[in-house]
Amino acid sequence: MSGSEFGKIFRISTWGESHGPGIGVVVDGCPAGLPLSEADIQVFLDRRKPGQSKYTTKRNETDSVEILSGVFEGKTTGTPISLLVRNQDQRSRDYGNIATLFRPGHADYPFTEKYVIRDYRGGGRSSGRETIARVAAGAIASLLLKEVGITVKAYTKSIGPYTVPEEEYHYSEITENSLYMPSNETAAKAGEYISSLMAERDSCGGMIECIADGLPVGLGEPVFDKLDALLAQAVMSIGAVKGVEIGDGFAASASTGSRNNDPFFSENGSISKKSNHAGGSLGGLSDGSRLILRAAVKPTSSIARTQQTVNTKGENTEITVLGRHDPVIVPRAVVVVESMTAVTLADLLLRNMTATIGHVRKIYGK
Repeated sequence: MSGSEFGKIFRISTWGESHGPGIGVVVDGCPAGLPLSEADIQVFLDRRKPGQSKYTTKRNETDSVEILSGVFEGKTTGTPISLLVRNQDQRSRDYGNIATLFRPGHADYPFTEKYVIRDYRGGGRSSGRETIARVAAGAIASLLLKEVGITVKAYTKSIGPYTVPEEEYHYSEITENSLYMPSNETAAKAGEYISSLMAERDSCGGMIECIADGLPVGLGEPVFDKLDALLAQAVMSIGAVKGVEIGDGFAASASTGSRNNDPFFSENGSISKKSNHAGGSLGGLSDGSRLILRAAVKPTSSIARTQQTVNTKGENTEITVLGRHDPVIVPRAVVVVESMTAVTLADLLLRNMTATIGHVRKIYGK
């Protein structure tokens, strides 16, 4: 299976299955000398681990990370950083009934057609548990970005029909509610909505918004590796994400040039924009303003309702999915979107160092 790697200089390679011994990632290309400990990574992993609220799966996992290589005396050595999180609470028996059935909304059918053999325990490689590796790598990328004043932050903008208007954002409230919304009031309403769906053995989706501040002008490559394009690839590679937009995104299609364009102005020799409909990217390059990205997350596919499906013999049948599943994926996916954004920016930051001969001279010039 190819396609488990991402990035060109800051490269990550994830491995492992939901019900295997563990999940891991190898991070290559991280500069030497970056302060790094298991505690630095654990802070990020704790944000996505299960069992944090009644809206998450009850799978009992500590998601404790182990650094196996690439760090010595508390600093990165410039060699590949290998990270491992061991699985502790697998209940493979919960998935015995789907060994020969294709779950609606899951990758079971195309995966079987493509590879013939399929690890049906919790989705195997297609499980959302694979995102542990992305978050561990994202923690390192975020620390690298922080060294040069770049910060990345994600939160839940909407759950089902409940959306937090931008003018009502209270960023300090993001960590005060279990849904990671920048509004405790909206989070309470969304929580009641989720509870009603749980009673009906159903699920819901939502929208995650991610912002990055402190970006220099010029991150991204202006053809196939545009900032927008790589961010879209990174975030769309998250299993439950079905749509990505930058800035006004799809709303721009209903706008006009006079409204959608962001006028420039200069003040004390510094060029800025009066608005940010573009979301921080022009022509595939960062423009120095806040990067704004949104990801649409679908409803959890594993629901306890009886659904129509087909078995591996091509026969029509029914399925009731057992196991422990989130009624909404969005809150735990917040840090995943944040991490993939950070990984993308870290890679482009390092790639940008060779953009001009002037940059090269700063390092090697005499």
